[in-house]
Amino acid sequence: MNDQSLAPVTSNGGLRYPLKVRPEPGQAIEVAPGVQWLRMPLPMALNHINLWALEDGDGWTLVDTGMQTAEIAAAWESVIAGPMAGKPVKRVVCTHMHPDHIGMAGWLTRRFDCPFWMTRLEYVTCRMLVADTGREAPTDALRFYKASGWKSSDLEHYKARFGGFGKMVYALPDSYHRVSHGDQLLIGDHLWHAVVGRGHSPEHLCLYCPQMRLLISGDQVLPRITSNVSVFPTEPDADPLKDWLESLAMIRAAVPDDVLVLPAHNEPFYGLHARIEQLIQGHEKALERLLAALTEPKTASDVFTLLFRRPIADGMLQMATGESVAHLNCLIERGQVVRNMDDAGVAWYQATPSARSALSHT
Repeated sequence: MNDQSLAPVTSNGGLRYPLKVRPEPGQAIEVAPGVQWLRMPLPMALNHINLWALEDGDGWTLVDTGMQTAEIAAAWESVIAGPMAGKPVKRVVCTHMHPDHIGMAGWLTRRFDCPFWMTRLEYVTCRMLVADTGREAPTDALRFYKASGWKSSDLEHYKARFGGFGKMVYALPDSYHRVSHGDQLLIGDHLWHAVVGRGHSPEHLCLYCPQMRLLISGDQVLPRITSNVSVFPTEPDADPLKDWLESLAMIRAAVPDDVLVLPAHNEPFYGLHARIEQLIQGHEKALERLLAALTEPKTASDVFTLLFRRPIADGMLQMATGESVAHLNCLIERGQVVRNMDDAGVAWYQATPSARSALSHT
């Protein structure tokens, strides 16, 4: 383990990145007394995830686990034998149910015969998605993506790939300890407060330690990238962007600005409140651009160029569609946009007459 100094390093946007190096897979860096930063590789464009090992008496509490891959399993073996000094894992906590966070939870809890801690909606949602493994794509999902403007070839590709979530997740723990907003977890000598947000996932857990001035933020607050906020076919009329914006405001009110933020991706940073404001304003500006473009009817697929800076490749189509629908649904809930279905089952979105009138006067 390398104990790095917290000398401030300034970056654009008013954020400060105090650690000058990153841990290699299988290694760890101490970011605070008894708090180890692990970094595991991911087989995707976002090529890493940060995990956290917290000293817990004669063992460890782990926060997030990485995706189920042979490379991450090998990295865990190195961590267990090295930085964790052979001490047992006493508890595994996951911030949310995405495979890069929960993928190795079952492997770790079974290996150490330890309990699994998570919020209820994350655990139940993950069980549901894992159960889809091997299923055919449901009609409701195909209807949802057709309504979003997908071509027949896109739908066929989706059908071929459907049910792959469980392949990235080791068999889940068969039971869990529920964590709720406001709970306090005693880990070693320190109390960590559960701060639960929504939008990126149903009931995303962050952990705040006032004594050490640390916030394990998962994907709820990331310094260099913006977490995906999507609508899915299981709840096509949902408004996760409203949930996301409200959760960011809640975290800003609940957690002071002087914490060192330990995110799931990129590097630990100072500047929580500035970053939250950037995230909120980024989405509000995207909503403004979107509304201004909806003087004429458009599909969810038509608005990609308004929301994303790069062309959407096949592998990103589902995520881009979910995020586009999230922004459109938010505008519907705000009373600024209406949605109409044509005879082919495609949804068209347009600004309301009052919104168009307001736009014409700006």
